[in-house]
Amino acid sequence: MGMRDRGLDEAIRAVGGVSELARRIGISQPSISNWDRVPVERIAAVEAASGVERAVLRPDLFGGKTATPIDATDSARAAEYALLATLLARSPDADLLRRLSRLSGDATPLGVAHAELGKAAARTNAKDVEREFFRLFIGVGRSELLPYGSYYLTGFLHERPLARLRGDLRRIGIEKVEAQSEPEDHAAILCEIMSGLTAGVYGAPTDTDRQVFERHVAPWMPRFFADLERSKAADFYVRVGALGRVFMNIETEAFALPS
Repeated sequence: MGMRDRGLDEAIRAVGGVSELARRIGISQPSISNWDRVPVERIAAVEAASGVERAVLRPDLFGGKTATPIDATDSARAAEYALLATLLARSPDADLLRRLSRLSGDATPLGVAHAELGKAAARTNAKDVEREFFRLFIGVGRSELLPYGSYYLTGFLHERPLARLRGDLRRIGIEKVEAQSEPEDHAAILCEIMSGLTAGVYGAPTDTDRQVFERHVAPWMPRFFADLERSKAADFYVRVGALGRVFMNIETEAFALPS
């Protein structure tokens, strides 16, 4: 591993250490310890967690300029994807559960899903959710659910849908980092990529979020969230599934509208 660059060092200092940054963005401490700089697909999460602007985190990509402002709708969409990415990457700790328990909502389907997730967070604890996460996504031998695009589309892991996704990501400058153990078609990673595209992190052409959604998210992720919502092994994650399902419906309908 090489020397950490200035942007990554600044983010680590801003939050008080590697383990705290890992906790805030929902990945393992060794993953961050292996970084030389903030990977492209993690910029949005690190920026939100640390308050360090992306122009400082990755000046090679953003040329020392601050990000182009995005409207309130895209900001909300990016936050929704980031929340789903965090909850699908690892089980929430006590602090995140406390913050989630304060979620409230209105009478819209998304508002109801937020409120129900908040109630679920309030009535559980980190240990129980960790056990639930293990049963659902890790398992002994095999987990109940396999949150991968290739699996949902072909019945097998590491198949052609993953190769197609990697090709499209390379074209917009997103490469897998060595420390990342999961393939890019994992639901958490795809949600994080969608968060970054929606937030304008990658400097990708306009409409790239629509293209990635229609090619690599819409064909399978709504089914995954529906399966999670119906899971017999889930309690807290039933509400995560419901939130994901509702949000996928909203995204599908929005992208179907004329540009």
